[in-house]
Amino acid sequence: MSEAEGPLVVGVDSSTQSTKALVVDAATGRVVATGQAPHAVSSGAGRESDPRQWWDALCEALRQCGEAAHEAAAVSVGGQQHGLVTLDERGEPVRPALLWNDVRSAPQARRLTEELGGAKFWAERTGSVPAASFTVTKWAWLAEREPEAARAAKAVRLPHDYLTERLTGQGTTDRGDASGTGWWASGAEAYDEEILAHVGLDPALLPRVVRPGEVVGTVRDSHGLPFSKGTLVAPGTGDNAAAALGLGLRPGMPVMSLGTSGTVYAVSQRRPADPSGTVAGFADARGDWLPLACTLNCTLAVDRVATLLGLEREAVERGTAVTLLPFLDGERTPNLPNASGLLHGLRHDTTPGQLLQAAYDGAVHSLLGALDLVLDQDADPSAPLLLIGGGARGTAWQQTVLRLSGRPVQVPEAKELVALGAAAQAAGVLTGEDPAAVARRWNTAAGPVLDAVERDEETLARIAGVLSDAAPLLERPTDTH
Repeated sequence: MSEAEGPLVVGVDSSTQSTKALVVDAATGRVVATGQAPHAVSSGAGRESDPRQWWDALCEALRQCGEAAHEAAAVSVGGQQHGLVTLDERGEPVRPALLWNDVRSAPQARRLTEELGGAKFWAERTGSVPAASFTVTKWAWLAEREPEAARAAKAVRLPHDYLTERLTGQGTTDRGDASGTGWWASGAEAYDEEILAHVGLDPALLPRVVRPGEVVGTVRDSHGLPFSKGTLVAPGTGDNAAAALGLGLRPGMPVMSLGTSGTVYAVSQRRPADPSGTVAGFADARGDWLPLACTLNCTLAVDRVATLLGLEREAVERGTAVTLLPFLDGERTPNLPNASGLLHGLRHDTTPGQLLQAAYDGAVHSLLGALDLVLDQDADPSAPLLLIGGGARGTAWQQTVLRLSGRPVQVPEAKELVALGAAAQAAGVLTGEDPAAVARRWNTAAGPVLDAVERDEETLARIAGVLSDAAPLLERPTDTH
């Protein structure tokens, strides 16, 4: 690739639905090649994937990148957080991975919280109160429901760990992804032996937590990937920490990500500990912190409502008092793992477009409700909200966020921010730079700013009232799975 100004690096985004690979010029941030391949996810009460699919998808995505991947000097993997990957002595999956949006471990989450000192203990020890998404609850579920599989596990990994280990042969993870397990102590920045002992997980089964900027190994020769011998492998991280790198975030800059899940987060120099459980006290991939709130129902849930109504996703209509809580997969924020969708205020004159707008409003309300808790008290309340993810370029999403937040909204033009953040991390291991500074040099956050509009307090209050009044119904299990 003679037109490149600097070395080439590869950034990978292994998400819930697919794996994407970008080959990036480390000097300029220009994307010179891309590839993508899908995964399958089970339906029903559980959400599972065979990890070998992720590897096959990575191989295919890299193959699509062609010669550019062969010329890359370093690679990094960003991956979906929380997933429980159990491997046997040969490194093969014992069973399909339990994914972040598998809520079957909600009873284990409640029990673990009660058994080990309550929400305050967990928040102070790990930075987060365990929810059904967290890996520790999934391990507890596995040990209880499938004890043979738990006993057969000779290694326990997160999704990005699995791919990185297949690249290098070394079992490693990073502080950003480890902080989402529920068994990593955020104060000590080490695995928590008391929690591991309580859930019966041998710490010897876990990967080594590497330092930010550390080279974890080189790509092995044995699997035929289009990398040159000696290609460096960076630590990788979870998808949200990778996106934070990809945006080059400075402390206090608020982000809302609209994808299969919705998230709000910001980099902080203060270690978070929210005993309410709304904010997950994640570490970032650099050495700071990434307080974050996550909803399970975002673009996929709203698109499903549009499909049920026979509408295109942009076919919204304003002017209704109908409320739709699109909790189709249970919900994490608010913490209602047994919930299903709820519709209130339906009238004869309610139109399909108004119902669809209500679904957007319900999804965004959940995210904005957590934003003030995510941001430090000294954060600028008028700073633009960075809107990223698959929904960020949708007019209906943009207008809903503007109207319900009362903030200006900036939509970065850069796409695939998780993969770009991984690429920035790969560039950092080559040059010694802070990967967030690499991303700022690439100007990844540049994009149009939509001016603030008056905040729609009436809609926010109406949704909050319905949510409060319906809480007993939303907490009731709706099936027997």
